[in-house]
Amino acid sequence: MTHSPEHLARNDSGAALVEFALIAPVLVAMLLGLFEVGYNLYTQAQLQGTIQKAARASTIENAGKGKDAIDARVEEAVKAIASKATVDFSRKSYASFSKVAQAEDFKDLDGNGTCNNGEQFEDANGNGIWDEDRGREGMGGARDVVLYKVTVSYPRAFGISKLFGFSDQVEFEASTVLRNQPYDDQDIIAVAAQCD
Repeated sequence: MTHSPEHLARNDSGAALVEFALIAPVLVAMLLGLFEVGYNLYTQAQLQGTIQKAARASTIENAGKGKDAIDARVEEAVKAIASKATVDFSRKSYASFSKVAQAEDFKDLDGNGTCNNGEQFEDANGNGIWDEDRGREGMGGARDVVLYKVTVSYPRAFGISKLFGFSDQVEFEASTVLRNQPYDDQDIIAVAAQCD
């Protein structure tokens, strides 16, 4: 049975299938993107909560001796969500909350905004050089303020992200700042030094 060209021009059977074939890839990509965003937000929220709990545990007396156990608990909680995650930890201690992530003070005699030419500076972390961050590595002592950071990297849940130019890895950082309990004297003692 043959049809005239006019009949074929009016025939729309199968149009829905063609329309669905055109829209389906976009719809699937959007759904996978939403799942990816939801998964990443959930992972970040879980990490932040775990870090808050771990940081509270690390501020008690003698916590410095058990910091590996605290880090292991955080890593275990992260890997329960993202099993292939790599987790890196850092701690810096400061004399007070107002000093967190602040540069070491210096006398800018030449007014160039840089510590140089033998200008005096407060060596807050005791390493002998002027630093953009005055914190000391580690837990510090009693009454010290500790900045606890955890960096997590894991492969994306869905491989579709590469089609849109995103990295195969998700990386984010969570941090918290707490003060150690007053179980002893503070650990940080600043000394005067000179810039190069």
